[in-house]
Amino acid sequence: MVTLKKDNSRVSIDAGELVSFEVDGHEFIHQKGSPGWGSADTEMFPIIGPVNEAGFRVETPKSIAVQDQHGHLRQMEYQLEHQTDTSVVYVKDYRAGTEVYNSKFPEKSTEEALTWPYDFRFEKSFLLTKDGLEVHFSITGEKGMPFMLGYHPAFKIYTESPVIVANGEEIALDEVLAVGSRALQVADCTSITFKDKKEITIETEEFGNFMCWTEVRNMVCIEPISFYPYAVEQNKLHEGFQQLDNISTFKVVLKPNA
Repeated sequence: MVTLKKDNSRVSIDAGELVSFEVDGHEFIHQKGSPGWGSADTEMFPIIGPVNEAGFRVETPKSIAVQDQHGHLRQMEYQLEHQTDTSVVYVKDYRAGTEVYNSKFPEKSTEEALTWPYDFRFEKSFLLTKDGLEVHFSITGEKGMPFMLGYHPAFKIYTESPVIVANGEEIALDEVLAVGSRALQVADCTSITFKDKKEITIETEEFGNFMCWTEVRNMVCIEPISFYPYAVEQNKLHEGFQQLDNISTFKVVLKPNA
């Protein structure tokens, strides 16, 4: 477990997963073991969304890749590369064609191993500042590699009627619940404010969109995404890819409001 501290803020990170963000003693992050989701945050890469209806196959310019929901990156372990009192850097390196064990097999998937036909290096770093927590993502690899990226943090809910504010519009928790597992799309949006017992704003760079998901009333996932996967049929998921230009960087800032 890595702990970052600055002024009245404290962050806990477990093997690359953000498991706690406390400001003035208030916990913003959904706690593992609480109802709703068994994680606190994760990444969706190199695809976002399910592929079961497409036989767990995704088209790429090189070949057909075997993938499961939200990609195979989450099935890999982070390596801690660098740490200070207020920052930490984790990496995952992947060699093209390497089989990655799928934890969804066999209960929720027919695919025991997932593969991707490109090398890549995925870096996730945290920086605690006086204004909030910055989460940076850096992807390097073969020029032209197709990919999507989504960040999947879960926020703890304290009140009966929290509100999500996006593009000047309010979204009630019931609206997110009504969409179910597909997740509520918030298109063309770079900043969302979550109003609960305390307020926190999720600001982004390069993602461009969000989706919101929960199936319980004690947590909600507010997820920056590069592409909303339900905009296409599962066998056309490749239409949502962007191409790597040697390096691509993305940023999320979790900014508590005074």
